[in-house]
Amino acid sequence: MEKRWVYKQEPKQQIIEKLSKELNINEYLAKILAQRGIHTFDQAKDFFRPSLSRLYDPFLMLNMDKAVNRLTEAVFNKEKILIYGDYDVDGTTSVSLMYSFLKGFTDQLEFYIPDRYTEGYGISRKGIDHAIENEFKLIIALDCGVRAIDRAKQAKEAGIDLVICDHHLPGDELPDAFALLDPKQPGCKYPFKELSGCGVGFKLLEGFCQQNTIEKESLFNFLDLVAVSIGCDIVPIVDENRILSFYGLKKLNQSPSAGLKSLIEVSGKKNEFSVSDVVFSIGPRINAAGRLTHAKESVNLLIGDAKETSAFADNLNDRNKERREFDQTITAEALEMIASSSEERKSTVLFKEDWHKGVIGIVASRCIEHYHRPTIILTQSNGKATGSARSVDGFDVHEAISECADLLEQFGGHTHAAGLTLPLDNVEQFIDRFEEVVSRRILPEQLVPKVEIDTEIPFSFINFKTYNIMSQMAPFGPQNMSPVFGTKNVIVDTTPKVIKDKHIKGFLHAENSTKLFEFIGFGMADKLEQIKSGVPFHIAYHLEENNYMGNKSLILNLKDVRFDA
Repeated sequence: MEKRWVYKQEPKQQIIEKLSKELNINEYLAKILAQRGIHTFDQAKDFFRPSLSRLYDPFLMLNMDKAVNRLTEAVFNKEKILIYGDYDVDGTTSVSLMYSFLKGFTDQLEFYIPDRYTEGYGISRKGIDHAIENEFKLIIALDCGVRAIDRAKQAKEAGIDLVICDHHLPGDELPDAFALLDPKQPGCKYPFKELSGCGVGFKLLEGFCQQNTIEKESLFNFLDLVAVSIGCDIVPIVDENRILSFYGLKKLNQSPSAGLKSLIEVSGKKNEFSVSDVVFSIGPRINAAGRLTHAKESVNLLIGDAKETSAFADNLNDRNKERREFDQTITAEALEMIASSSEERKSTVLFKEDWHKGVIGIVASRCIEHYHRPTIILTQSNGKATGSARSVDGFDVHEAISECADLLEQFGGHTHAAGLTLPLDNVEQFIDRFEEVVSRRILPEQLVPKVEIDTEIPFSFINFKTYNIMSQMAPFGPQNMSPVFGTKNVIVDTTPKVIKDKHIKGFLHAENSTKLFEFIGFGMADKLEQIKSGVPFHIAYHLEENNYMGNKSLILNLKDVRFDA
């Protein structure tokens, strides 16, 4: 699939020159910093040296005083507390953080994770019923609840106080909870709006520590869980999230909690974990239980001690293997359905009644890799059609779905991902309506995958000093991605090797130089003939370190190649 190359906006030259001089770095690195909003020495210092002392005061968050007071009262009066969370990575890490920390202060704790298939997303009636039947006095809901109008009312009528820790956008009406913590709610002046659900739970516990003069070091011991939530929930890794991720990854790599340590061991990865490694190695294993059986298995792992976590991790690893089999089978079916259609469409909506509900979101993402357009995968569950939507860069799939609201029973989500439920009889009508909405709203360039390039560089820029400075810009993730460089007119030295029939690896050099650089191009075997022709071509790539048997070298990880002038 052809991609469009987009170069990031050029910062003002005087800012680049000033940063370059003050930081004693070359202008290419200064330009990358300026593109990320770093314009002064002090901003650069904060960026390169994150500090937990710069976390915001949790009491800046609306309703934090009420939430902390109620939690303190429940802990010291030995009231029964139910910790409720969603079944995805953010939800299960949130519950594990809250449970693991609070068990040091009270034994009146229980956690509850809804069943993906029988209860669905968010606070469920069954969950509130469980709290009523077991005489819980306080429910702390994590990573969900900001739209739980009916369930908040049910809890209040039963005499149960509900504290909601959420990070999703609220609707027009807010739930009548005892305390609602959500930096995105109207009237909340908390300086950072992009915390994960686990991050909001962390701020509640930070407030609990402040009010009760508890050393925060005991809370910081759980930052590895917060870092996993931030990475897997794809929230921006800037501002407070950058600080939490930086120290959370440090904890994960140096002294992870027992559950995460067991997951690292079964993953087989030996090197240090980055945000990307968390997303692709730890996240799917935590998610696997909620997709195929029940997410309480993941919480049991994350709150377990060293004696039991190994068996839990093996179980999740097995679940993840099953998940991959479902994912591959259903993706193949979905791609065949798209290929067999003769219609030219700007959206994909597919329905098959026996597809596994737990993997349809993954399948939607896989379809976008092949057909770059907003995609919804639907299956049948409890007599309804239920689905997951994924979008392409710049297109708000949640808004598009909202234009079809009269055909739906419920929906919710974000700009790039959403979930929905509708009557089976409405599926065909929804497919047509969604296509009409997307066709009207989407821009032609949004249907072409984009490679965003930070800056064009000569190969003389590439050395270990540059790489080491660039590495200190990590952790990389949304709004602070690993830099992508562009270099024009390069030539391969010899015919590249083909790996597993789809990847290529070899050496190249600039047109006017003989200095060789190793490269790898994942999924680029189809471009081999053009690359080896001897004609100069252009590359977009990440600069990475290759460590083989203790021998370190720099390698260009190609994101795309172009053969035009």
